[in-house]
Amino acid sequence: MSVIGIDFGNESCYVAVAKAGGIETIANDYSLRATPSFVAFAGRNRVLGVAAKNQQVTNMNNTIGNFKRFLGRKFEDPHVQEELHMIPYHVEALPDGGIGVRVNYLDEEHVFTPEQITAMLFTKLKEDAFKELKAQINDCVISVPSYFTNAERQALLDAANISGLNVLRLINETTATALSYGFYKQDLPAPEEKPRNVIFVDCGHASLQVSACAFHKGKLKMLASCSDSVGGRDFDLVLATHFSKEFQIKYKIDASSKKRSFLRLMTEVEKLKKNMSANSTKLPLNIECFMNEIDVHSSMQRSEFEELSSSLFKRIETTMRKLLTDSKLTLDEIHSVEIVGGSSRIPSIKQLIEQIFGKSASTTLNQDEAVSRGAALQCAILSPAVRVREFSCADVQAYPVLISWTDSDGPHEMKAFEQYHAAPFSRLLNVHRKDSMTVNVHYEAGSVPYPDPFIGTFQVNGIRPDANGEAQEVKVKLRIDHNGIILIPNATMYERSESEEPRSPSPTTNGDQKSGDAAQNQASPQVEECGKDKKKKVTTKQVKLTIDPKTHGFEKADLLKFFEEEMKMIANDRQEKERIDARNALEEQVYEVREKIQEGGTLHAYIEPQDASAICRELEEIENWLYEEGETCEKSVYKERLEKMRANIAPVHSRWEEYSNHEQAFTELGHAIQQTLKAVEQYRAKEPKFDHLTETEIINITEAAQKAQNWYEGARSKLVGINKTQDPPVKLADIRHETQTLTTCTNSVLNRPKPKPPTPPVDPNQQHGQSSSGSAEQEVQQNSSNAQQENNSPKPTTEDSMDVE
Repeated sequence: MSVIGIDFGNESCYVAVAKAGGIETIANDYSLRATPSFVAFAGRNRVLGVAAKNQQVTNMNNTIGNFKRFLGRKFEDPHVQEELHMIPYHVEALPDGGIGVRVNYLDEEHVFTPEQITAMLFTKLKEDAFKELKAQINDCVISVPSYFTNAERQALLDAANISGLNVLRLINETTATALSYGFYKQDLPAPEEKPRNVIFVDCGHASLQVSACAFHKGKLKMLASCSDSVGGRDFDLVLATHFSKEFQIKYKIDASSKKRSFLRLMTEVEKLKKNMSANSTKLPLNIECFMNEIDVHSSMQRSEFEELSSSLFKRIETTMRKLLTDSKLTLDEIHSVEIVGGSSRIPSIKQLIEQIFGKSASTTLNQDEAVSRGAALQCAILSPAVRVREFSCADVQAYPVLISWTDSDGPHEMKAFEQYHAAPFSRLLNVHRKDSMTVNVHYEAGSVPYPDPFIGTFQVNGIRPDANGEAQEVKVKLRIDHNGIILIPNATMYERSESEEPRSPSPTTNGDQKSGDAAQNQASPQVEECGKDKKKKVTTKQVKLTIDPKTHGFEKADLLKFFEEEMKMIANDRQEKERIDARNALEEQVYEVREKIQEGGTLHAYIEPQDASAICRELEEIENWLYEEGETCEKSVYKERLEKMRANIAPVHSRWEEYSNHEQAFTELGHAIQQTLKAVEQYRAKEPKFDHLTETEIINITEAAQKAQNWYEGARSKLVGINKTQDPPVKLADIRHETQTLTTCTNSVLNRPKPKPPTPPVDPNQQHGQSSSGSAEQEVQQNSSNAQQENNSPKPTTEDSMDVE
């Protein structure tokens, strides 16, 4: 079992795994660590990751990217409407107001939600991890931007559920980066000392996140986090817009009028931007056959790029200064500033960091993989499958949260969580109610980058008055869970009931007992006086109330439906891969056979010209069929044609193998004959190693060798002048059989070991003398040993002597 951390980015994803040796970022099937966040549909195929991005220009209507910002949002959302201007594929509104992506899949029109598209990408990441680790992927931690709201976080969890991933936690990207930094630091201050305050600047493809974190040994605490929707793609758009205007004047072509041309331009200016980060000189931009078969050329210098992007740098500066204010840190209290994210490599951003925080940007962390490594560390800490030292992470709630309800006194509203409140955290709302109540939870107006501050409506059912018709105490729990999702998990009613019970008589003779009872009655507020001989007892019982939530996210039935659809698509992907592999095998066989039977090919000399022409015509027919009606056939059809083609070419291939290996087989047979005859000559020469063999055995192997020699010469003569287009009269198996027969016969004789020499007879007299002398010597040695033992043994005492007697 393996645990993984997933950095789900707007442009690309990274997957890290916790192993015994540490945290490792795994590669995909293209040996790349970054898997593009793209999903494409091509006929009956579903293409994911690198292959999907590669066809973005050629199949742009069915290639989906930049869908992360659609999660949990409605079609009429201003952010969505702004995003639609930057994407080439078709997006439409669903009946419930959500977002649908229309594509052509399996030769039909399909509409998928952003959550389904995300689940498809997660399926690809899960598959890559399984191939790399050769182990089942069960638990994972997925990173989310710190600015994600309840709706977006729930949408990401829904996508993970559709893909079959078990998410232990959604971790903020800022927190994952901080964990990746602090987990391996051995010089962090002790808990009683002042914390080490570190600023993290994460400028990625589509967003900027700046956070402050306080570190102690074994724990971290997030202080504040600020963000803005400015990233690398915004710089690309500035450059693309600039060059589009230039080309309109210079070449009279409008790149923005064609989506495919503008996509190519965005790709090229991204390369230019990266080169300008490393070079301050003027750099060229050249695109061949850009539009209307026109080649375009231009150039730009870094200073010009910084001037064009001044408004974006101003937004970045504002976000950094806001973090400095929200974190309440002075410049002296900041230990260092760490940068992550691809766009943080822009020199102007590094200069802004030094101007605002008074510290030069540090690159301790891997700028691309820090988030995925932090997520994998968190997964290892949470999962029972991996043992790792504890490291606590105290996160914060990015936005203030309000709750409201209505009772007999009118509407009520209160702030449940301030901005940057600790998370996870729970808070109890105490109210007195007679009937069910509705609690509304929402963000503070204007505090979130989301048009609707709604979080959820929670109907608390089962509240009733007590026996006297009075309101009863109800405690409603409001919680920020470990995923950063705000919810009301449960509510409890404290039901009061009264009962009468007879008063127990008080003893009059024991003054101490009487005073004790009086003290007990005075300390128990639940016991009340009720007449002369009875008392009233009030008991409180906790009653769990049912909650009917109405929040963002799919219903369970919808999730199950999407999961089943995903499983069907996975099965279809597998079948389609097998079908394409069968088609490719047939196509490869066509080219291979044609190359071999044509003049100069390995099989050309072994096939009749008319047979070769017939096979070539058949190959041409199959090739034409493959690119016409055979384009979309089932796997069984391709396999049937492949087997038929192999059957037609099998006799030719067999003749080639026979004739090609004849010489080697005859050489081995001749060598076996020579070795046998050489051994016979050595026997005749009286060599010692063969002196144990009998004449009969030598005659037998001599005859076997002579027989093999005669067969060898006869077989050779049959092959002289034979036409190689005909089957050989002597089969390769026959030659090898003769070799094996001779070798077995010869080895059974020549490899027989020599018998052991007989033991020489012993003279009885000599043997008796030796035995007598030996016995005498043994007797002398025994006597000597006994005498020595008697000398060394202690003198016996009187008691010992008596015991012996």
